[in-house]
This record gives sequence, C-alpha cells and structure tokens, in this order.
Amino acid sequence: MDPRTVITDGEGILGIELGSTRIKATLIAPDAAPIAHGSYTWENRLENGVWTYDMAAVHTGLSACYHDLVGNIELEHGITLSMLAGVGISGMMHGYIAIDDRGKLLVPFRTWRNTITSEASERLTELFNFPVPQRWSIAHLYQAILNGEEHVHRIKRITTLAGYVHYLLTGKFVIGMNDASGMFPVDPQTGSYYSAMTEVFDKVVKRSGVPWTVGDILPEILKAGTPAGKLSKAGVSIIDPENNLKPGIPLCPPEGDAGTGMVATNSLRKRTGNVSAGTSVFAMVVLESPLAEVHSEIDMLVTPDGSPVAMAHSNNCTSDLDAWMSLFRDAAGYLGHEVSLDFVYKTLLPLALEGDSDAGGVLTYGYISGEHMTGFEEGRPLLVRDPARDFLLPNLIRAHLFSALGAMRIGLDILTENEGVTVEEIRGHGGLFKAPGVGQRIMAAATVTPVRLQESAGEGGSWGMALLAAYMVNGFQRKTLIEYIDAVFSGTETSVVEPDGRDVEGFREYFDRYKRGLPIERAAVEALRG
Repeated sequence: MDPRTVITDGEGILGIELGSTRIKATLIAPDAAPIAHGSYTWENRLENGVWTYDMAAVHTGLSACYHDLVGNIELEHGITLSMLAGVGISGMMHGYIAIDDRGKLLVPFRTWRNTITSEASERLTELFNFPVPQRWSIAHLYQAILNGEEHVHRIKRITTLAGYVHYLLTGKFVIGMNDASGMFPVDPQTGSYYSAMTEVFDKVVKRSGVPWTVGDILPEILKAGTPAGKLSKAGVSIIDPENNLKPGIPLCPPEGDAGTGMVATNSLRKRTGNVSAGTSVFAMVVLESPLAEVHSEIDMLVTPDGSPVAMAHSNNCTSDLDAWMSLFRDAAGYLGHEVSLDFVYKTLLPLALEGDSDAGGVLTYGYISGEHMTGFEEGRPLLVRDPARDFLLPNLIRAHLFSALGAMRIGLDILTENEGVTVEEIRGHGGLFKAPGVGQRIMAAATVTPVRLQESAGEGGSWGMALLAAYMVNGFQRKTLIEYIDAVFSGTETSVVEPDGRDVEGFREYFDRYKRGLPIERAAVEALRG
C-alpha cells in the first residue's frame, strides 16, 4: 500500500513497546507492512536495592519516541502524522505498579529484574500449587504485605508497565491476556484469573487488614482483538505534546513483550517456540497439554489469544556482553582507531564461531542482576579461565554467548527432559541475533533445536504490537489470531540453522562447567556484597 496515502487517510496503525533499553514505535499499513519507526533509549537503575525506571522517564520516553517516528515520517514523506486507525501499547512484563485512588504511584515502579520476593514466591507457589516466580506482580504485592509496607492499605489498582501506559492514554484499567498471566495465574479455559486462587489469596491476606480483594485491584483481562478504549485528550498531551494527533483513536488491549514476541515470530501454534534474547532471555513454548508437575523455574502463561504457554526465563542475557563490546570500542579508541559500537559487534561476534568448541576453558557469568533460575538474589559479572589453555579472543566471545543462554537452558531441560515437552523449532528475535548467523548458530547449539529467523521478526516487539492493533482494526471479526498472523507471514523469507554437532557438544561441555562453577559466582556475591 502507498505509505503517503495510508498516512494521509489516517489508516496507519501504531505499535509502541517499552523495552528494557529502548522504547520503540512502529507504524504499519493495514496490510501489516512497516512504514516508519521511532525509538528512544533509556535504562533502568538500581535505587535503594530496587531496579526501577523513573515514571517521568516514561512520559519523556513516549513523547520522544513518538517525536522521532513523526520526524522520520516528515523526512521521508513530507507529511505530518495526525490520525491513526489504531494503537497498541506493549511493555516489559511482570513487575509492580501500585496506584492510589487518584491514579498516583504509591511506590517506585519495581521491575521484572528484581529478585526481592523470594519468600512471597515460595509461599504463593505452595499455596496455589502453581508456579509464581519472583517477577510476578502478585509476588511483589504479597511480599509488600509480608514486609508490612504501609502503602498496601491505600492500593486502588496494581498493573504492569504496559497496563499503566494504557491507563495514562485512555483512562482504562485493562490488560491483554498474556500480560495478565504474568501478574496473576490465568485459567486458559476461561480467560480469567483462577477464581479458586483469588479466593485463597484473599483469605490469606485478610488477616493483614487490607480493605480490598485482589479481584478489585487487578486489571480487567481482554482477549486479543477486543477494543480497549480510545486515546483521550490527556493521552494525546502525553504522547504528542504538539497536539497534532487527534483524540478518539481506538486502542487494543495492552500486552507484554512475551506476547508481542510470539506474534512477531508467528509462534502461536502448539509445539512452536520462540526465544527473545536481549537484556533478558526467555524461551516460550506453546503446550499441547498441562505440565505434570509444578516447577518453580517455569512460568505458566497464556498467549494473547489464550493458549497455555510454558516459559523458561533468565534475568540476564546480553548486558555483560554489551559491556565488553563497549570496552573493546574504547580500547580501539585509545589505540588511535575510533570505531562505532555497531562495527565492534559485527566484527567481533563472528569470532565466536572460530573459537574452541567449549570456549577454551573460559567461564563467564553475566549476572548483572540476580538470577532466579540458579538461585541468586544478586549478581556479580565474573570471568574465570583455565590458565593451562590459551586465552584467545574468539574463546572469550564464545564464552559470553554460551553463558548468556546458560540459565535459560536449565529451564528448557526441565521442560524437555522432565516433562517431555516437544519443541519442533525455535524462532528467534532480539539483540543476540545482531550478527547474521552467529546468534542463530549459538542458540541452536544451546537448545539442540533448529532456529529460524524470519525476515520480518527483525521489526521487533513494536511491530508485533502493531499487528495486535491491526487485528483489532480489521481482523478479529473474520479470523482467529492464528489465522490472521499466518496470513501476515505468508511468503515471508526465513533462514533456518540446524544444530551443529561440534557446537552442541561444545555447549554441553561449557554448560557442565557453568553448573559446576556456580559456587564461584556465589562466593563473588558474598565477598563483594555492598
């Protein structure tokens, strides 16, 4: 479709995703073809032992990201964007945003990255007979109650980052099914929070004297394709302070980044899986049947259209690798060769394929934060090596890439070996796949599964969110979400990398070293505490 006509006629559909390091916006045509992009870089910070983002940065980032999108449209097409057919908001899943009766935050936003709710996580998992990871909103809420935090008596609502931004733009406290399932357990059969679990939770916390029930404060769940409110005048002033954008634009249910990843990789059918590998890494597998046992390491979620999903999530993936890449760029500068960070990635990451299969005795832990999968509430990035083997750059790069997937592999082993879950193919997206072929090959070795990259998956979560908004605008009355996304991906070019025997064996040796070396990481945390 002609982009100028789409923009002028107000037929464009906008997806915005608030990710760990960037806020991204993608404008698509009704046929799902991307028209323009915008972005804004931001970063979480550790304050008083809590990983958080300043909510002022949410306002700043939204408007800056949208302004970048509009500027790119004006530069490319000479048109000022003023009307849209639909909008969708996505964000990092889980975490804790508690709001009072005036819509104000009661405590700073507690992100998914925090590992400060172990007591609540363990108690709720036992109480519900259902895995409740530390990241989940209900774990944060219960931990606040256990801690005797004063603000819990003044809670009007709790929500996620995507749900909060959606509220700012529309005034509606609603949430998509996938994002909701990372707050409180969702029943795939009903599409609602498990009623037996809400009743049990209310009985347990009643003795704390809270004046609400959990059903009162959780957002309403909406299935993919359901209209979820309209952009208000107040919302326009947040996203577009210049007020060129018209209010009244419909929004679809806000979703989590896991849900948009499934959409952006067409991984909604049973026995399909996708891996998002960036600041964190998680593998999502759409299940054929429920798991036989409760595993605290595994998240039980649902797709945006309500199918059960098992997720193996690791808090840490590429952050320490990114720090090393920045160090190499700085080293080149000191040596008189100014190079871009992008050049460093494209030049150094392929070296991993030249290293020894097991990374030459090098062992790294990229634990910037705690890692629930291996039982760490704090992290210390760490490098250890075998002095009897040559310390080579290809092995260092390979070790960082292997280590980025180590914790996730523990969760995948639970699914495939303990539960017999079948994954026919992994579809990848995220920063780990920056260098063509490298991340794909390393992921295939770590998962022992073919890894497919789809050309359009590079558009990322904001594109996946735009697709969910497009499904609301022109698809949900005629097709299921799976049928709609299948049609979008029809004819899309893909590349598949099969597991290489040498890489698989090398990762197995490295993974064994990774598990044996965890006491070293534990000693580093204890020795360098505070």
